[in-house]
Amino acid sequence: MIFSNLLIKWYLQNKRDLPWRNTTDPYPIWLSEIMLQQTRVAQGTPYFLSFTSSFPTVFDLANASEEQVLKLWQGLGYYSRARNLHKTAQHVAYELSGNFPATYKELLKLKGIGEYTAAAIASFSYNEVVPVVDGNVFRVLSRYFDIETDIAQASAKKEFATLALELIPKDNPAIFNQAIMEFGALQCVPKNPNCSICIFNESCAALQKNKVDQLPVKSKKLKVRNRFFNYLVVSDDHNNTLIQKRTDKGIWHNLYEFPLIETNETKDFDFVSKNIQDDFFKKNNILSIGLLNEKSIIHKLSHQHLHIKFWKVTIKGTIENGVDSATLKTFPFPIVIHNFIETN
Repeated sequence: MIFSNLLIKWYLQNKRDLPWRNTTDPYPIWLSEIMLQQTRVAQGTPYFLSFTSSFPTVFDLANASEEQVLKLWQGLGYYSRARNLHKTAQHVAYELSGNFPATYKELLKLKGIGEYTAAAIASFSYNEVVPVVDGNVFRVLSRYFDIETDIAQASAKKEFATLALELIPKDNPAIFNQAIMEFGALQCVPKNPNCSICIFNESCAALQKNKVDQLPVKSKKLKVRNRFFNYLVVSDDHNNTLIQKRTDKGIWHNLYEFPLIETNETKDFDFVSKNIQDDFFKKNNILSIGLLNEKSIIHKLSHQHLHIKFWKVTIKGTIENGVDSATLKTFPFPIVIHNFIETN
């Protein structure tokens, strides 16, 4: 209990004032937990505030269109989170009368809610004694107890959850879960933590054994795949352009983009212009083709690096299903295309 008591005392003195804290309402807690998956607090907070302003209740979120949700999510990445968020909101609003399930096991049945998020909601909203296990928790516990288990292994989560359950105070699991995550985020950080000011610097096994920078153990990531995207930014006599919806499963599902030529390596002007003339527009309708960025924009995803070039294609006459510049900005785009539109 010394570990838990010290940790909670530290938390009460050092915790950040975040907008989803100081509430037991599962709706904002759920929103924040989904948004903060793969996202830093500083980046996620403005999105949380935008969502709670636009969709104050789960009913408001359920009644929104998917495009509205994706547009507000634009820039957070991992867009399947947003689509699952929307579907879960509809389920809670329409099937459960707006009431989130009150137990860990029932929360796990909701789309997009895994073990960590279910544990967070169950403990923060309903004070259920269930530990959260995320990257922060792996790091704090592996260092404090000198655990060399590879956290990339599926069995690791169960091992760390069992340990956390032994440590968690049964009368206040919410504050312990908040505390250990906050401690990992602010004090026991991944690189170069300041152990000299740490409350555990006399009891942390990794510090005593000079192993802080070696824990937690995590096997290497999967190999990164390189993809090469050539986007066609079409413009007709009325300055209208063309966009399309990505309907295939995979990255950016249901977001919009310009017409795309994907290649297996960087291609030159001759290759791209020939493809445009052969597959997109009649040769006599094309006034000009030009490259808008000489150097590829490299957009890094978790297991993919996208090498992106934008090509300006000026067309004579009026293109069918064209979109004007004002309407263009209302669609949800991947952030790399959104940024291009905003600066061009």
